[in-house]
Formats: sequence, C-alpha cells, structure tokens
Amino acid sequence: MDARARRASAKWIGTTHESAARAIGLENCPEDIIGHMAAGVHTHPEEAAGTPGAAEKLATLEARLRQLGRLMVAYSGGVDSAFLAATAHRVLGANMLAVLADSPSLARRDMEQARAFAGKLGMPLQVVATEELDKPEYARNDANRCFHCKDELFTTMEALGVKLRFSAIAYGMNADDTRDYRPGQRAATQHEVLAPLADAGMTKDDVRALSRAAGFELWDRPAAPCLSSRIEYGRAVTREALAQVEQGEECLRRLGFRELRVRHHGELARVEIARTELPRALTMEMLDAITAGLKAVGFQYVTLDCGGFRSGSLNAILPVEVLARRGA
Repeated sequence: MDARARRASAKWIGTTHESAARAIGLENCPEDIIGHMAAGVHTHPEEAAGTPGAAEKLATLEARLRQLGRLMVAYSGGVDSAFLAATAHRVLGANMLAVLADSPSLARRDMEQARAFAGKLGMPLQVVATEELDKPEYARNDANRCFHCKDELFTTMEALGVKLRFSAIAYGMNADDTRDYRPGQRAATQHEVLAPLADAGMTKDDVRALSRAAGFELWDRPAAPCLSSRIEYGRAVTREALAQVEQGEECLRRLGFRELRVRHHGELARVEIARTELPRALTMEMLDAITAGLKAVGFQYVTLDCGGFRSGSLNAILPVEVLARRGA
C-alpha cells in the first residue's frame, strides 16, 4: 500500500458516527405476550480486532473503485453491501448510487435500517420496486429461487443505469461467499455485475473489522437474507407467508432474541435461535411466550429447533449435485 492510500484509509477508519436510527417494530406481536421478558439488549463490548491484511485489502478495494468511474451498488443494508456502498461513496462521491430493492420479501425493519444508514452518511440512495414475486419461476420456490430474484434486481438496475448513465453495477459478495450455495452469483455473472469485495480478497471478518473501525453500528449485525429464504423449498412464496415470517421474527426480537430465524413449514413454524441464546428460550415461561407470539401471526404449531440457528439450514435437503454447483 502506498503512503497516500495509507493516509486515506487511516483517515476514514478513524472517523466516528452516531448510532443510526433504529427501525420501528411491527405491531402484530401482542404487547401482553412480551411483558418483562424483553428486558436486556445483546451487545458486543469487546474490542474489534483487525484481521491480517485488512488494510491492504481496503487499499485494493479503493483503487478498484476509483477505476470504475460511475458505479451503482446493489444495497440491502446488510454489513457487506453497506460497507461496499459506504466505501464507494467515500471514493466516488456523487459518482456512486446505492440502489435498494423494495419488495414483499424485504422486511420493513431492514428497509428502515438501510435508509437510516444511507441517510446518516449522506449517501445517494434510490429505492426501486422489484416484481420477482409475480414471476412463477420465483414463486414456486425451488433451489434456483435466488437466481430469479437477483436476475430481476440486476435487470432493473441495468435499466436504471442506462437512464442515469451509470456504467457499472456492483454487489456485496465477499470472498467467503464463493464457498456457499448461492445461485444469485450466477445471475451476477450473467449480468456482468462486479464483486469488488471478493475481488479484493475481503472476507466477512475483514468487512466486520473495517466496519467497526469506521464506527458503523451495523458492523456486527446478524446476516439478514430475504424473507423468502425462510420458506421451505417447494412451498410457494406468497405475500401472506412472507408477512407471517416477518411478524413472527419481529415478535422474537421483541422478546429479546438477536440471532434467529422463523422457518415457514406451512402450519408449522420452526424456530431457530442462536445456541448462545437458547438457554433463555428454554424456560416454560419463554416457550409459552414464543408459542403465543407465533400463533398470533397465523401459525398453528410452533417448534423450537434444538440445533439452534444455522444460516441456510433449509439447503440441507437439497441434493448433493445441486449444492455442488454453488454459485457457478
């Protein structure tokens, strides 16, 4: 890294920001179910340690972004896309645009958090409506659902780019994502969408460490894939099912849980809670509260998964030959 890059990176990493506005909760979770059990907020008081080579990767990322000139970033408000968008904004200024796709599969709290982060940084933001739910190939919810979602997003962004004269599109894939089953990566390849984080060799740990050093409150935000990812494969994605998942997860957050999923299996809700948080769930009082909250949003049966939260747990039923494709 040259001296100029080091100075620019150090200046940015040393910047602090106030906490972003918190999203409001949904009103469908009855207050009398929550009671006194929602007390306490999960925090990470320990200092974030930089990962080896993170500063050099940041300089590589910055140099790559400068080369692109005008850039649109597919922005969801998650830590990866937020860090990429913030870095692009710092490097390119008005020559970048964050594009947030709004659809029934985006939780309202995620929408509000994404808007708040962009607003705090003064980052140019365009919200676009995507219509993937109206496409049968998406709604049928097979192993390629994410491909059809990203295909819709990138098609929409391409049209916007032509109108606003943006020459490139990027998204927040990091170096770790290349090892997971993510059919959306195939859509990115077909649309020639760039992955600057992955190209710079940035892992999830790198992104979190640099985000924390920059003072971004979202540095340790749990992954928040779209609501459709909670619906078991083969069960149609509907607005009603997405609303059930969103309201059910909001109930659990208001009970004090932080890392969780409500997996939709028709009349059955399968609740995954991080293993570090499971002991809090394993009391009769809390189990009753979880059950009452999820029944209030339309589930008939509620089960707590003893395995705890696992990202992408629904992929476990996919055939080996499908998983072997990863994002290719």
